[in-house]
Amino acid sequence: MKTPDFDVVIIGGSYAGLSAAMALGRAVRRVLILDSGQPCNRQTPHSHNLITQDGATPAHITAVAKEQVLAYPTVRFQAGTATAVMGESNSFVVETAAGEQFRARKILFATGVRDLLPAIPGFAESWGISVIHCPYCHGYEYRDQPTGILVNGPTALDFGKLIRNWTRQLTLFTNGPATIGSEQRQQLQALAIAVVETEVAQINHTGGVLDSLRLADGTQHPLRALYARVPFEQSTPLPEALGCTLTETGLLQADAFGHTSVPGVYAAGDNCTWLRSVAGAIAMGTVAGGFLNHELIAETA
Repeated sequence: MKTPDFDVVIIGGSYAGLSAAMALGRAVRRVLILDSGQPCNRQTPHSHNLITQDGATPAHITAVAKEQVLAYPTVRFQAGTATAVMGESNSFVVETAAGEQFRARKILFATGVRDLLPAIPGFAESWGISVIHCPYCHGYEYRDQPTGILVNGPTALDFGKLIRNWTRQLTLFTNGPATIGSEQRQQLQALAIAVVETEVAQINHTGGVLDSLRLADGTQHPLRALYARVPFEQSTPLPEALGCTLTETGLLQADAFGHTSVPGVYAAGDNCTWLRSVAGAIAMGTVAGGFLNHELIAETA
């Protein structure tokens, strides 16, 4: 049997992928990182809650990480998009959009997820800037500012309580008839969180910096930030095509060490956890890289 080109091919070269590559590079493993250059936080101006890098741009963090990872001579980085992964543990083949083929003993998917944004004018342009999903990532910068929450249904109360930690100037927009129980409505009212059921027509912004929400009836609501929880899908169908199991919420099923349901295939980062943060992705990549190395050692011992 022909010797694989690499011990591990990592598909996805953002935080989780680079972190795993460093662990593997330090274990003297032959690693290829394939990256399409489309991280989910590419619009976000600053990254927070990451010690030593608080407030740095995502691009800066990635650039520094890439430089440090590629200092290990057994690690290679290549821009490109994986279009197919075939085979089984110790005999995988990865194909790219450029027609290349790479053989690998193991695969790590660090491919993240794709947010499915509502077709509200201005939403996509402001996503990650002032239309945001995580108060731990961005809440401090918008503390005590007029803030909206775009959510409906039974999660509205809990989300409202969470965001109220950062600001009391809070309005909940259900973007249509509210599906909130009467008891939850009373609790929202007691917290002075107004509920607006009129549909949202447009996000008014300048370069992604929110100015106001315009509703379908023409009403304008001045806001500095809008929190939203949007649905998502896997950024690539490749793990599922290879046989990896998805959870009910659409995440890749992986254990604490990154093992998926397919032998020899690992996952790390946003594609397999609801905890979407730079620090979390880095931690998961480190763990997956370490356990990939352990598996490779066990198979050759």
